Amino acid sequence: MLGRFAPGVCTQVTMVVNQQQNRNMATLKAISIRLKSVKNIQKITQSMKMVSAAKYTRAERDLKAARPYGEGASQFYEKAEVSAPEDEPKQLYIAITSDRGLCGAVHTGVSKVIRNRLSEPDADNIRVICVGDKSRGILQRLYGKHIITVANEIGRLPPTFLDAAKLANAVMNSGYDFGSGKIIYNKFRSVVSYVQADLPVFSKKAIENAPKLAVYDSLDSDVLQSYMEFSLASMLFYALKEGACSEQSSRMTAMDNASKNAGEMIDKLTLTFNRTRQAVITRELIEIISGAAALN
Repeated sequence: MLGRFAPGVCTQVTMVVNQQQNRNMATLKAISIRLKSVKNIQKITQSMKMVSAAKYTRAERDLKAARPYGEGASQFYEKAEVSAPEDEPKQLYIAITSDRGLCGAVHTGVSKVIRNRLSEPDADNIRVICVGDKSRGILQRLYGKHIITVANEIGRLPPTFLDAAKLANAVMNSGYDFGSGKIIYNKFRSVVSYVQADLPVFSKKAIENAPKLAVYDSLDSDVLQSYMEFSLASMLFYALKEGACSEQSSRMTAMDNASKNAGEMIDKLTLTFNRTRQAVITRELIEIISGAAALN
């Protein structure tokens, strides 16, 4: 009886051993593929960090030259005490973002400010112009009816005053008669810090009704119209430069963190791979020794 069933039992034991070996080899192969993938991702994140660092240096240098544009335009509204007209409740919000991601919560912060404002009860008179696809993607699902214009191809190249002038022209020709509004953007503070800020936007009627406009001589209707267009382009140019600098610094920080996380994952996967391989070698040695002992 035992002699008849011994070959079958040996065959079953051999099949179990082979299945374990195949399973361990499959596990080793999967870990090896995962390890190679994470190493490739680390190379990409490190390269993106270096590129962002170079772009950040240029963006910071350009921002210093662009600051007088935004500060000078906003100072006029403060000195003249321009305020929103009471008989015109319509407001316009301009979200300054870009088309590119992988830069932390830069675009989310701007969109969150506008989303919180649109969630208030008196938000029916608010319209939004999205500069960049990221803000449009965040706001369109719930507040698509408030979006009137979207500007694309933002962030691929450094912003110029010509881009700001085209954007200002699109705002003026949007067909929406607003009384006041805000430009929501990311204000650069340091390499690892930025904060959401806003710049005021007013209509021609609001500027004409300013209490202290008389301190500026020779301001007729044409001059006010020209200055309003120029100041809007200047503030948009400044906001674009601030947003670009904040985006590059945030992307540099995000890619640095991603590279560190990839390094930690590589260490863990390498340790797991070595342990699994050692277990396979140990099991094979035990099987060889057991087989040799059985033959003796």
